[in-house]
Amino acid sequence: VQLQASGGGLVQAGGSLRLSCAASGRTDNTYVMGWFRQAPGKEREFVAAVRWSGSTAVYAEPVTGRFTISRDNAKNTVYLQMNSLKPEDTAVYYCASDQSMSIVRTAKATYWGQGTLVTVSS
Repeated sequence: VQLQASGGGLVQAGGSLRLSCAASGRTDNTYVMGWFRQAPGKEREFVAAVRWSGSTAVYAEPVTGRFTISRDNAKNTVYLQMNSLKPEDTAVYYCASDQSMSIVRTAKATYWGQGTLVTVSS
């Protein structure tokens, strides 16, 4: 599985961005897709993940109510809609995929994208 993340950029605080992550190859291994982020000098942290059906999504507390994860299985793509962005959301955002939610949430996913930079100015 190859994951290609895109959509990062520079935005002012309070603004919005939508990240995309397109999967190719053995997409039957993308039952769960998720997003992580890593800010400068910090460890990579879980942001959100969603199962194949889209009916089950989980979020990290700092983004709950502001970010929405969704997926379009026909396009093998997962999205992260980020609203009400804050400077502390500045990070490189990575998408990840694997077969189970627990594997993805704990950053043990087999497949990772290359990352896309989100910068939120104050």
